[in-house]
Amino acid sequence: MNELALEITGARRRFGETQALDGAGFTISKGERIALLGPNGAGKTTLIRAVGGLANLDEGTVNLFGQPATDELRYHLGIVPQDLAVQSTLSAEENLHLFGRLNRVTGNTLKDRIEEALRWTGLEDRRKHIVKGFSGGMKRRLNIACGVLHQPDIVLLDEPTVGVDPQSRARIHEMLDELHDRGTALLLTTHMMEEAARCTDRVVVIDHGKTIANGTLEELVVQNFGEGRQVNVTLSGESRPPSDRWTIEGHLLTCNIAHASELSTVLNELASNQLPIEGIEVKSPTLEDVFLHLTGRDLRE
Repeated sequence: MNELALEITGARRRFGETQALDGAGFTISKGERIALLGPNGAGKTTLIRAVGGLANLDEGTVNLFGQPATDELRYHLGIVPQDLAVQSTLSAEENLHLFGRLNRVTGNTLKDRIEEALRWTGLEDRRKHIVKGFSGGMKRRLNIACGVLHQPDIVLLDEPTVGVDPQSRARIHEMLDELHDRGTALLLTTHMMEEAARCTDRVVVIDHGKTIANGTLEELVVQNFGEGRQVNVTLSGESRPPSDRWTIEGHLLTCNIAHASELSTVLNELASNQLPIEGIEVKSPTLEDVFLHLTGRDLRE
């Protein structure tokens, strides 16, 4: 198979007066992890549906492994939707059996993979229990297992940890790490910036149907904010700023530096003024800072 697992080019789709996609595109290499980010209504869901064959594009192409996407090639995809696909009236084991058969897994292979999936999700002792009684985290883990039981080469995950507790979120992150370790390419949509930064190698941001950013977190920070850093100093008592570069609010002293090499100058300035320092933090812009800088702070409903 081609080194490019997924290639989307010039994707356009209109629904009535709404231009859901307006030329969006990006690539995913085999084994790569991508976070697809964007405000509500940016076009993420439409794009995911087009990759999965659930929506047609008006223009543009979707290639899988170097070839135009077909139903046959899409058997190499795993889809984990935000709206739970698992059947609430079936047991965990029955759900895995159903999704395995739907994805052409049969016989002893299916039996072995169901056993592996139950161990992987921590649901071995709940295998016969009806899913309706499961917690949100248990349902989410099972939802992922059902989507990857056929061992796809690419997995599309739409908000895989929405509404779960911290323990379940941590376990799901471990599951995604294990998929990545197996060489599976992951395309993750999430509104949780910390999750996107932790679980992916590269970030793609779309807005108004267009791709507006594409790169690693470090690349996006430099592109949008330069190499600057913010230095925050917590004081134990009242003081005045040591120079014009500093601002002070209460006991928090703050300044910005253009390059990390300036940090020694700043620390020397603090030391020479003998300030009552409790703590020092050097803060880089976060993915959330980048996202808000690119898409704005206006609410999207």
